[in-house]
Amino acid sequence: MSNNTKSPSQAKNNTLVPIIIIAGLFFIFGFVTWINGALIPFMKTINELTDAQSYLVASASYISFVVMALPASYIINKIGYKKGMSLGLVIMAAGALLFIPAANARTYWMFLTAIFIQGAGMTILQTASNPYITILGPIESAAKRIAIMGIANKVAGSLGSVIFGAILLSGISGIKEKLDIVNDEEKANLLNTMADSVITPYIIMAIVLFVLGILIRKAPLSHVEADPIEESDSDEKAKSSIFQFPHLWLGVLALFLYVGVEVVAGDTIIAYGISLNIPVEEAKFFTLFTLMAMVATYGLGVFLIPKYITQSFALKISAILGIVFSFCIVYTTGFTSVLFVAALGIANALVWPAIWPLALTGLGKFTKTASALLIMAISGGAIIPPLYGALVDNRKEGLITNGINEASALAEAASFGYWILLPCYIIILYYAFWGHKVGLKKV
Repeated sequence: MSNNTKSPSQAKNNTLVPIIIIAGLFFIFGFVTWINGALIPFMKTINELTDAQSYLVASASYISFVVMALPASYIINKIGYKKGMSLGLVIMAAGALLFIPAANARTYWMFLTAIFIQGAGMTILQTASNPYITILGPIESAAKRIAIMGIANKVAGSLGSVIFGAILLSGISGIKEKLDIVNDEEKANLLNTMADSVITPYIIMAIVLFVLGILIRKAPLSHVEADPIEESDSDEKAKSSIFQFPHLWLGVLALFLYVGVEVVAGDTIIAYGISLNIPVEEAKFFTLFTLMAMVATYGLGVFLIPKYITQSFALKISAILGIVFSFCIVYTTGFTSVLFVAALGIANALVWPAIWPLALTGLGKFTKTASALLIMAISGGAIIPPLYGALVDNRKEGLITNGINEASALAEAASFGYWILLPCYIIILYYAFWGHKVGLKKV
């Protein structure tokens, strides 16, 4: 990288503005991503869905990372990081606009299509911004830079969850009660009115995203490239395929599972609180608890990495905490259990910042392709939450069959679903201790 040849003060000055700009982009897709916590119970109500169906909101957003990651890598290779970021923002704006006809028709597949298009834009945005911030400075401090991005992301997510929670979930309990007693025509009118509440915020979102997409083209982002692969022995052949980096593929798996558990922690907590008979007026703030736990831990990571702890050590501690908190969720009850779901934010915060630099170590010319694979791993957010929802539905049906009333069955089933977290954190723990070293020469 060109900035490696400059003095530390010059390098810091040259990277400060790009870091601020990229942090702004992380703020944007953090805001868009974390409103899903409010969208899920909202969509469940207006479209009269099961738990498993409602979590397709997360699936529609995150499955786009599978569909679009490799095309996004191709696009970034052709047009560069900065133009790729601009394109991603414009596509996200188009997705936001599609919410208008979706709300007017109150058609679930149209909402999911709009969310998918926004996810496609985020895929391009993340495929450009994540490797950019990773290789903007020394690889050993990459987790620190990504932790700063995480703070911007989760602060935005906190704002998004609170704002959209207030807009979409206000009065939802009263509406649900009315739906049980009104006739079909009145029911349709109530649901249509509720669906219309998304139109104004998504128009505003579309305008902001489009304007930022234009402005980013003018932004002073310096050109960076990954360091070339260093051959350890004179007789060692240069790597010729992305498949020759097992530590990368294990990193993709770990990141896939991590995104899944992160989305479960953030997107299920509101519905989980409601299932425990906690009033919606209180539960709508629960995603904020998870995200604030992540922000605090990101701040700790910025201070500690790499001066006091390594990226791999941060990953080990995170995985261990995830395992401990998973047990605590299942074996506690009520608001205490909700707090342990929120505490997953502590366990999750430094996983993404740690896995990226560990997985990209030694990739050189393969960095853009490897980044696309890591972006594809975000699809874990499309797979794990619906599996959680399916566990909840199946468990609830079994309990009701055995004579448990529906409310008690839902509360117990919602808690039982969190068992899905345990194997995910165990595999992340393996990557932290051993997986990130597989295939790399020991120094």
